[in-house]
Amino acid sequence: MKIIETLSPLWETMKGILPLTAIMAIFQVVILRKPIENIKEFSLGIILAVIGLHLFLKGTNMSLIPLGDSVGRNLYILDNKWLVVLVGFVIGYFGTLVEPALKTLALEVEELSVGAIPHKVLLHGVAAGFGLGMGIGLFKIISNIPYVKIIAPLLILVIILAFIAPDPYPSIAMDSASATTGPVNIPLNMALAIGLASIIESADPLLSGFGIIGLTSIGAMVSVLILGILTKF
Repeated sequence: MKIIETLSPLWETMKGILPLTAIMAIFQVVILRKPIENIKEFSLGIILAVIGLHLFLKGTNMSLIPLGDSVGRNLYILDNKWLVVLVGFVIGYFGTLVEPALKTLALEVEELSVGAIPHKVLLHGVAAGFGLGMGIGLFKIISNIPYVKIIAPLLILVIILAFIAPDPYPSIAMDSASATTGPVNIPLNMALAIGLASIIESADPLLSGFGIIGLTSIGAMVSVLILGILTKF
């Protein structure tokens, strides 16, 4: 029974990876008629991917999510809105810096732009925007502001900045916003927001705790677009 309980979560992870792998392998061999190179390395990679993803999800549920929820629940005792916003900014900023997808994107942008857009500049610019979005999201929860009153002006700002910023910054901003929503930021920042919303009497955790990831993505877009505009000068 203990063996089944131990292997059951691992099987759930396998069900997410194996179908996708099988589809791509069939497409490669049957449709494209190309062999899969180095079968042994490929098979070992699948096994490592399953084990690695399983351990990461297990570790996240044991550490980041409970910690984020605990920090969110205890933030309110600071009794200072701007200090809470600052804490949210710092957590969002440093959480973004460790996102592997964003690092990959930043390096690709630097390579394709032949160094015109340094990866560190883009990385810290996106992190600052994400942190700003996180701070705005926490301020929304504390002040019990309707989501539409926050999101509508930000979307209008993004549209205006997209027209002003030179190419390819609007495209980079779109991809940067997606790259920030990775395996570190989502569980940590969502748990933080829901934890904060659950401790405030006037806030509904379902209505106030969710939507914060969207705000952080928009914040990342705004920062990249502003970065693009600054390059004109």
